[in-house]
Amino acid sequence: MHPEPAQTTDSEILRAIAGGDEQALSALYDRYRLILFSLILRILHNQPEAEDVVQEVFLQVWRKASDFDEARGRPFTWLVTLARSRAIDRLRALGSRERTAIEAARDVTDHVSDAADDAVKAEQGETVRRALAELPEEQRRTLVLAYFEGLTQSEIAARLNSPLGTVKTRMRSGMIKLRELLGERVKDLL
Repeated sequence: MHPEPAQTTDSEILRAIAGGDEQALSALYDRYRLILFSLILRILHNQPEAEDVVQEVFLQVWRKASDFDEARGRPFTWLVTLARSRAIDRLRALGSRERTAIEAARDVTDHVSDAADDAVKAEQGETVRRALAELPEEQRRTLVLAYFEGLTQSEIAARLNSPLGTVKTRMRSGMIKLRELLGERVKDLL
């Protein structure tokens, strides 16, 4: 029996990307594309737009990998923050009238989906739902409002009638716990 080679950490991959390593970007993309796509799709409710935003996120990673500061957080948290920010930016850019037209068109159009893709997406969604269910209620509620309803931290604070600092703490604690819960589960899905 031979020991398995150690998997490259996300921080090591980001350092390689900052050095211009395209294979490192490809490795990061392969590792996180599905979970980021799922998050972005939940915010935008539009598959082509979500696909575009995923590409924008990884383009930003390519350009800004040297800006990542491990002392301020984990690479996964940074990626999720980038994805959420880009998705919200896109949502705002689309405007309410265009979003309404897209929703109406999507409801009318019969969409033939690939059964394998649907199965993978369903499994990913269930994995995230199970992990979210394990979080304390305050953290779960804050993350759902931010990442699935697209609210800013200030909007969440107003809706929950909580101080902004409390919302930020709950989001950070929730993301850390969610990252731990999803650690092995996400690797198995990717």
